[in-house]
Order: sequence, then C-alpha cells, then structure tokens
Amino acid sequence: MPSYVHRLARRDDLPVIVDIYNSTIASRDVTADTEPVSVQSREAWFNEHTPDRRPLWVIHDALDTSEEPAVIGWLSYSNFYGRPAYSGTAEVSIYIAESARGQGLGRYCLELAIAFAPEVKVHTLLGFIFGHNAPSLALFGKYGFETWANFPRVANLDGIERDLIILGKRVA
Repeated sequence: MPSYVHRLARRDDLPVIVDIYNSTIASRDVTADTEPVSVQSREAWFNEHTPDRRPLWVIHDALDTSEEPAVIGWLSYSNFYGRPAYSGTAEVSIYIAESARGQGLGRYCLELAIAFAPEVKVHTLLGFIFGHNAPSLALFGKYGFETWANFPRVANLDGIERDLIILGKRVA
C-alpha cells in the first residue's frame, strides 16, 4: 500500500491544484463546474485558506524523494456559510490526481481532516457530494459521516438533474 505525506500548499502549487481540480470536471461526478477553471479565478479561494483556521494541504507520495515531489492530491477546509456562529464547522474537500485515484489517498486525506480538525477549532466536518458519486459517499460513510441533508435535483449536468448530499460528522 502506498504511503503519503502532506504539507501546506504554497502559492506556486496553485497551478497543479487547479489542474487536479480540472481533471475531475469531465466525469460530472465530483464538481458542479462544467468548464475548466483558471488559476487566476482561484486566487481569492487560495488566499482564503490559512494554516491556523482553514488549511489547504497538498499531498505527495512518500516514496517520491525528489527535491520537488509531484503533487498527487489536495485537501482543504473551507468555511461553511461564512458567518461567525458557524466558525466551528468546515467543509472538507478532497481532490486526487487521476493517476493516484483508487490507491488509498482519499482515506489518507479524510483521516488527516478528521484528526487535524481540533487543531483549527473545527468540531464539525461536512462533505458536499453528488448523490451519484458512490465512491465518495462510501468513503465518507466508512469514517462515520452521516447524511444530514439531501437536495434533490439541484444540479444540472449536461441536462441530467443531480442530487447534492451533505454528509456531516462531529469530530470534537
């Protein structure tokens, strides 16, 4: 089984973060974006992530000992609803490079998100997942996330209406 390491994302990681994100768009399983996003369009999003409250990590293969190991995935905490009373709740996002999918990286990321949450004063984690994304729903389910909301047919992907499921877990 592969092993992984993570570090806080740097500004120069943004292009690969965007590339990994864009690699998921065509499947229509992971994101509601229907066209690739640009690095420039993700600048503000990147800047909203701070190590002390809403970290953004990039993931590497632990066996990649090169000076600049390849980023094969990323994990972020994002604000939920943006109001102070919700500061202890964060949406967790996991995106994995196509070449690294199905190798346990999602498990690594979710374990990291759960374990680190108290460090950034997060007591509740949320996952926003399409109802037809069975692998992600199963992964979150294995870690005790439960369905807290079901928004039927709220997304339209190429003429197909899709459900959005919000999974939640108290972690502290």
